[in-house]
This record gives sequence, C-alpha cells and structure tokens, in this order.
Amino acid sequence: MHQQNQSLLDALNACIAACEHCASACLQEEDVKMMARCISLDRDCADICALTARLVTRGSEHAQHLLQECAEICKACGDECEKHGAHMQHCKECAEACRRCEQACRQGVAA
Repeated sequence: MHQQNQSLLDALNACIAACEHCASACLQEEDVKMMARCISLDRDCADICALTARLVTRGSEHAQHLLQECAEICKACGDECEKHGAHMQHCKECAEACRRCEQACRQGVAA
C-alpha cells in the first residue's frame, strides 16, 4: 500500500480509537448531560472515520468526497473536545487525534 495511504489510514484508525474512548469516558462523567454534544460528535467522528478508512483502503472513487466530509467532522469534534480538554484528559487526547486526522484527510484530498 502507498505510504501516504498508510499514514492516512493510521490517522483515521487512531481517531476512531480516541473518539470511541472519549465517548465512553464522557458517559462516565458526573454531568453526562453537559457532555451530550461531545458524545454525539465522538460517535459521528468515529463512524465517518471508519467508513472513510474502508473506502480509502479499497480505492473507491468516492473516497475523495468522503475525505472532505471526514475532515469537517474531525474539525467539529476536535473543537468540541478542546472545550473540555483542560479538565478531561480523554477529551484532550481525542482533540489531538481529531486534529491529526483532519490534517491527514485534507492532505489526502489535495493528493
């Protein structure tokens, strides 16, 4: 597999794992209602990253379009997680993974 695709897949898979972990950890927070948007975006981000990874892996003609959407959702999720990152390590780590994935997806679109 091409090195650029492998780097992109690594970023997508790391983002999936970080988002799933963050959503699960947010559900354990005392004020779950305050974390509702974060949890929702974590789930959306993990799902779009998983679908994008599958399309990139098989060389789908639709991968480019999905990379754009994935970058947008990663940005939204990263923005939300950054709001909580100062006092929640799982949100900080998720925001960082989302930023790396957003950048990788944007590079994938440009390639």
